[in-house]
Amino acid sequence: MGRLRLYMRLVRLCGVITIGLSFASALKLQALVGIRPSQATRHRLCRWFLARLAAALPYEVRLSGTRPDQPMLWLANHLSWTDIALLGMLQPMAFLAKSEVRQWPLFGWLAAEAGTQFIRRGSGDSSTLNQLLSAELQQGRNVLIFPEGTTTDGTTLRTFHSRLLACAIETDTPIQPVAIRYLRDGGADPIAPFIGDDDLLSHLFRLLAADVAVVEIQLLQPIDSRGMERNRLARSCHTAIAEALYGAAAPVPVAA
Repeated sequence: MGRLRLYMRLVRLCGVITIGLSFASALKLQALVGIRPSQATRHRLCRWFLARLAAALPYEVRLSGTRPDQPMLWLANHLSWTDIALLGMLQPMAFLAKSEVRQWPLFGWLAAEAGTQFIRRGSGDSSTLNQLLSAELQQGRNVLIFPEGTTTDGTTLRTFHSRLLACAIETDTPIQPVAIRYLRDGGADPIAPFIGDDDLLSHLFRLLAADVAVVEIQLLQPIDSRGMERNRLARSCHTAIAEALYGAAAPVPVAA
């Protein structure tokens, strides 16, 4: 029964990926003949695809809070590659991801065609990154970032890199903090985190073979970035998410 369930989920997921590849291929062909769909169109298609991808994952999504009715810099804690699908289905948005994602089979290409901005950890090119993110926000688009810079097992909240928030301050864009938590059998889900040397396919097969888990997504009170110093803004965001996840937030240093 468990193996049959795995096969059925794989078939469904492959169907969704095939649709995504069709969209991405069509966009690529249009670009080759000189037709470039707008970023807004790309983001709407991406949201449509991510909603189907999220539905193909063995998760029961419990969403709380109010979806913003204006463009914001979305900021969330980070546990897994599935965070992108689960949050990206909520609004059309651009994404910031680590450069390693670009090398993932199929998913990396799909992410690139959707307009994802890739960042090399430790590259130090913060000014270029800030310009890219600011350009998206100035065009009235939502942008999703994970300020921890890496995934965790969900038991702790790492330091937030405040340099990623400079774009919100410079464009007077409010922050939408998001707390995401994976639960299984009433406790933290040990299968959901994608950490360390784990590889995408191994993690995917473990996830699809498991029982349905719960994902809690909390859209917290937006934070006004106007006139804020970026370290102070990062601490405010860290405190809001830590309190939502753990009930209390101890002061932490904020990376530049």
